[in-house]
Amino acid sequence: MKRLCKWISDYLGVLVLLSAVSALLWPEAIGRLKPTLINPLLGVIMFGMGLTLRAEDFRVVFSRPRDVLIGCLAQFTVMPLLAFALSRIFSLDDALTVGVILVGCCPGGTASNVITYLAKGDLALSVGMTATSTLLAPVLTPLLVWLFAGETVDVNVWGMLLSILWVVILPIALGLLVKRLWPKATDRATSYLPALSSVAICLIVMIVIAANAHKLLSGGLVIVLVVILHNVCGLAIGYLIGYLLKLTPAKRRAISVEVGMQNSGLASSLATLHFAAYPMATIPGAVFSVWHNISGAIVARLYGRK
Repeated sequence: MKRLCKWISDYLGVLVLLSAVSALLWPEAIGRLKPTLINPLLGVIMFGMGLTLRAEDFRVVFSRPRDVLIGCLAQFTVMPLLAFALSRIFSLDDALTVGVILVGCCPGGTASNVITYLAKGDLALSVGMTATSTLLAPVLTPLLVWLFAGETVDVNVWGMLLSILWVVILPIALGLLVKRLWPKATDRATSYLPALSSVAICLIVMIVIAANAHKLLSGGLVIVLVVILHNVCGLAIGYLIGYLLKLTPAKRRAISVEVGMQNSGLASSLATLHFAAYPMATIPGAVFSVWHNISGAIVARLYGRK
């Protein structure tokens, strides 16, 4: 069983790509999985994150506040600004604009820690940044979406804040509580958690893409290009910031990966909950989930060689 779980987590990028292709080829069959499942699936991912977090992961915030501050500032400025700029450059419609901006305003994704480890980056900084940006997300994500998309659509800041608390913060808190109450059982389950999160990510991608398969096939090349540029520019600018501030190569890699890889599942969830009038708003998050696992594997290999 452990071998299977390791195989699933090791080949997440391939599995996510296969999930996306399957949803495009058989949207009717996969469409039986309803969008209402997205929030529980995201909650499973966040609960798993809570089970794997340790006190040491938060100590880096206090022992190296400058590094974490640099990373989080880059996270919540570079990606939202890139999202806004790309949506204007490519003249995206309201739905896709909201979707791209949602991705840009979300915190770092859980997969970034694995990619940072494989890239021989500063893993402690990566985990600390993910934890910090996730805790800041209930306030910063709704405010940034309102700032960059408020003129395009009506943004319910308070509703988004409550959604992130319920779907992200509460499952993480429950995970931390379970780990504290039953540490031995949690340690035994740790080997299976990455595979469980991987399956949940694949299901979210399938649900979102199957629901919008026809629209994506008819005009999806532009959004795929925008998502790729968003991710690649985020990775490059994150590294550049670390270079200009003369951080160590390991810290540069960690910031690069954290900035470039977003919690795109959260973006799709928020789009489903708060922008139901714009169904295509869920698509950028799903495409980002597919692409950033592929680019993450490439970046890990490139950084890891140095």
